[in-house]
Amino acid sequence: MSGRIKIRAEVAEALEQGSPVVALESTLIAHGLPYPNSLELAREAEDLVRLEGGIPATIGVIGGEPKVGLEPEELELMATGEKIPKLSLRDIPVAVAKKSHGATTVAGAIHLAARAGIKLFATGGIGGVHREAQQSWDVSADLLTLSRTPVAVVCAGVKSILDIPATLEYLETLGVPIVGFRTRSFPGFYLTDSGSPLDWAVEDEAETARLIDSLRELVGPEGTGLVVANPIPEGEQLNPELHERVLEAGQDELRRLGIHGKNVTPFLLDHFQRETEGESLWVNEQIIRNNARLAARISVNLAALEAEDASSGETVA
Repeated sequence: MSGRIKIRAEVAEALEQGSPVVALESTLIAHGLPYPNSLELAREAEDLVRLEGGIPATIGVIGGEPKVGLEPEELELMATGEKIPKLSLRDIPVAVAKKSHGATTVAGAIHLAARAGIKLFATGGIGGVHREAQQSWDVSADLLTLSRTPVAVVCAGVKSILDIPATLEYLETLGVPIVGFRTRSFPGFYLTDSGSPLDWAVEDEAETARLIDSLRELVGPEGTGLVVANPIPEGEQLNPELHERVLEAGQDELRRLGIHGKNVTPFLLDHFQRETEGESLWVNEQIIRNNARLAARISVNLAALEAEDASSGETVA
């Protein structure tokens, strides 16, 4: 499929020159936020990457063509198009064959990013193990794809509507390293601290870049990804008591209506937006802004580190 991927000229030039590039997902635009917030934030995230010294590459599928770096009109299509399908990794070949548009999830986006040679990806939260997964077997493809894809994912953890301890255990089983950015507590998306501890933390962007570089050197270029958990500042998080009340009521409603599978997450996110009177939407948007900035700063440090390695003649085995 790599031969079918189209890389935007600006992104291709940056990759060829070893300049910092940050990949961004398109599911957020088509499914994660309401219009026009979705389009405005997609544009803002790209602008924030540029302001921090990086080149943004929003990823999606347009007319059956996987694209790394959507054009402005393609961003608008993602935000305004009717019934844009959500594409995980397994769905991309089908969308290509059917010449369909598609918004890529974390799994789909990091796969295409890695094929293009991009090492940093920013998103809101990765998918995870759903609550009551022992009955439903509902586990996001993001986790397995992370274990096979050498891309560092900057995120605010996993959504607090998921089973966070089980998600961390699953990532450990898959061998995916997780570090907190200036924290030893795993964030819970809307919440600064999910209550789950982390073994490792990185203190700044330069240390994170060194970690990414060492991971590629020790595991190899076809090895695992990395989760960089960047919590939303405590003053910007959703009120924890409000969060708990809304989540409990949403879980009760799920059971009452018999909603399960891939419909759980969109239902609960809509429920949060209604019951918090839009506060959860604001938090979601702040998370995207924060992660785009951080990923760009890390990518700048990584590009400088790789340039230094190249000038010294060091190579990855």
